[in-house]
Amino acid sequence: MEDKTFELLTKMYSEFSVKFDKVDSRLDMIDSRLNKLEKGQKKLETTLENDIATKLQALHEREAINSEKLDEHSKQLNDINNKLNYLALSVNIKIQDLR
Repeated sequence: MEDKTFELLTKMYSEFSVKFDKVDSRLDMIDSRLNKLEKGQKKLETTLENDIATKLQALHEREAINSEKLDEHSKQLNDINNKLNYLALSVNIKIQDLR
């Protein structure tokens, strides 16, 4: 009876060892994939922090400069329109005086 128990235990140990080896192998593969994901995530974070954030800041600054220039140009255009209106009014008055 002891021999059969020993054989059964030996067989069970062998089968469990094979199954645990498979589980260990799968866990190693999962660890490897997680490491790759972490490296990719760090690379993305670095790109976001260094490249994209810098470019967005530069774009925002450029937009502010363009907005200021557009405001200046709008004021200048208004001044020109006012002067043209005044000139047209002056010409109309002169024409009426000549009639």
